[in-house]
Amino acid sequence: MRTKLHLPKDRVDYARQLARKITAPVSEFIDQHSSVTVERATLRLAGADGANADGVPVPNLVVDQIRAADPALLEDGAAVRYVNALLKTGSSVDELNSKIAGGLDVMGLALGERAAIERKAAELVDAAIARVKDNRAHRDRKLEEFRDRNHKPLLYLIVATGNIYEDVKQATAAAEQGADVIAVIRTTAQSLLDYVPYGPTTEGFGGTYATQENFRIMRAALDEVSEKEKRYILLTNYASGLCMPEIAAMGALERLDMMLNDSMYGILFRDINMYRTFVDQKFSRMINAQAGIIINTGEDNYLTTSDAYEKAFTVLASQFLNEQFGFMAGLPPRLLGLGHAYEMDPSIKNGFLYQLGEAQMAREIFPEHPLKYMPPTKFMSGDVFKGYAMNTLFNFVSKATNQGIHLLGMLTEAVHTPFMMDRYLAVENAKYVMNNMEDFYDDVEFRKDGIVVRRAHDVLNQTIAFLEEVEAMGLFDSIERGMFAEVKRPKDGGKGFEGLVRKGPAYWNPFEARLKAELGLGK
Repeated sequence: MRTKLHLPKDRVDYARQLARKITAPVSEFIDQHSSVTVERATLRLAGADGANADGVPVPNLVVDQIRAADPALLEDGAAVRYVNALLKTGSSVDELNSKIAGGLDVMGLALGERAAIERKAAELVDAAIARVKDNRAHRDRKLEEFRDRNHKPLLYLIVATGNIYEDVKQATAAAEQGADVIAVIRTTAQSLLDYVPYGPTTEGFGGTYATQENFRIMRAALDEVSEKEKRYILLTNYASGLCMPEIAAMGALERLDMMLNDSMYGILFRDINMYRTFVDQKFSRMINAQAGIIINTGEDNYLTTSDAYEKAFTVLASQFLNEQFGFMAGLPPRLLGLGHAYEMDPSIKNGFLYQLGEAQMAREIFPEHPLKYMPPTKFMSGDVFKGYAMNTLFNFVSKATNQGIHLLGMLTEAVHTPFMMDRYLAVENAKYVMNNMEDFYDDVEFRKDGIVVRRAHDVLNQTIAFLEEVEAMGLFDSIERGMFAEVKRPKDGGKGFEGLVRKGPAYWNPFEARLKAELGLGK
């Protein structure tokens, strides 16, 4: 990529080196641990599904049965008990799920021959991997078929009615109006549930429950509108929170295309235990990598608690860290949708130029990444005309710096849940601005001593100084001391800590082993 900001390559390389040093000890910790949701995700990939009469999902029932018999047994992994139950009962996967939902305790079955268990597990792994690869191939075929209708940045719109069937109506309308990506917001606080609800749902608050059936319903609806519009409409949900890898597994099985996936977001803004969620994040990202799902990270959230001008370096620092964590999980750059945002106080003189410099900086430092650019939210007000103007400037910066994924801003952001007409106006605004400056990126240069260039250099230098501090302190201690987003989280506190599991000497996870082999990890 041709540089416009003249960022010193050696300084960028040094920042990446610091990020590798920071993430290396965290990666060592991750590889020594599992969690209840990693084990449940493994069971889901093996076919565990359904729920009992009380709504407790079958994967939870199996893991809870193992822990009830002896908590130490989960250190061996949950897959061995589930596969053993398939063989001992002579059941199909669906039949076993029904039996477990009906009260069968897998721990009441003596373990059979290990070789037979491993052979059966290999069949289940093959079937799941084949399904995920078929989904990926279908997506690739459609993207190739409609390639002349694809453009950048992708216009990303949110639906959030609480009712999956109403979501379908709004998503269809948004896609027909020009949206390229539909994100189904989860119901409030689902990230704090240590289970995934079962079946279609119609009673979410502020969003719709992420369930496998809801994924299937929305995917089918967007496939219909894709054929009508001759554009492949991408579907997004949230693989974050206490069930991060389970939701990633469901997304891979139902052909989602993007997933919000960032442990730092859960730690800082949902008070999820840092050890647990870093462990969960890696397995979820391995699943996403295998499925060809683009992850979106949550750096934009830092600027809701920190000042966007003063603390811009924390966003870049987190992008460097998320890049390394992504590489460790097998994600290539083209699947790493690193986040940032247009969130400065609009009263700042030359704020537009600072935003332009930061966006161009991210583009040049991460040239192969489909960067996700977030709209103004913190300083949006009830003045819808001013909000519309702010979103217009945001649209300009996004196109001017060649962003990859563009979450459309709403003129009523601070007033109410957007109406379909608000979404229509957001799409029309973006299409107008971006069409009128289609080749702006290739046509513009920046003064070497100008505001845009100086801002990028300043932020990079601040980022390096910050990463040096984090490297000296360690990432876990840095989070505990509030160095990110000015939010402090204790290492042994937060939600889900009790669900962390240290892998025992006999730990066995056939899906983890297969994913590592397919993604080239651990070589």
